Amino acid sequence: MRKIVLIGGSPTAGKSYTARRIAEDLKLPWISTDTIREQMRELVKKEDYPDLFHHSEATSEMAVEFLTHNTAEEIVEHQNKESLEVWKGVKAFIETDYVWGSFVVEGVAVLPKLASELKGGNDIRAFFLVDEDIERVRNTIFTRGLWDEADKYPDSVKEKEIAWVLAFNSYIKEEAKKYNLPVVSIGNRENYIDEIKLLIK
Repeated sequence: MRKIVLIGGSPTAGKSYTARRIAEDLKLPWISTDTIREQMRELVKKEDYPDLFHHSEATSEMAVEFLTHNTAEEIVEHQNKESLEVWKGVKAFIETDYVWGSFVVEGVAVLPKLASELKGGNDIRAFFLVDEDIERVRNTIFTRGLWDEADKYPDSVKEKEIAWVLAFNSYIKEEAKKYNLPVVSIGNRENYIDEIKLLIK
């Protein structure tokens, strides 16, 4: 039977790690929505998908400017506009893939409303990760960065990224509740992976 697992959630919540663990367990391939986004940028016209290209050529200086002068909520909104464009590629991938059949897709472009609109019934399982441990989020951002490598931009911008992650957590929880989709707090890594395995059985 075909099985598609969709993993959404905030930056730093461990979507890629989780996708790899689940893919290994189910013996499935997996792909990131970031990869799909970059493939789309190679294939589509900028004028047809403007939000897809908004930051495609942004420098670190431009990123700092953007993050500094927008609220966390505005950054979430902007990210979601890009995600709507990326989702067109994700949806096409899900609906037309004849090579993999079953697979895992992870990324911030997997949003509750979009996942809820997919046709596929029991073939599709979607869940969303959040990390509500602020110190862990802070450590991740200050260690690796989100937009770029952490040592390439000021700490004040990293603080905005923390606020962005927390705002995205709130958005995901509200939207997932609205569409009756599960949210998993990463907490202890082994425990949350076990919880996910039960969700996608």
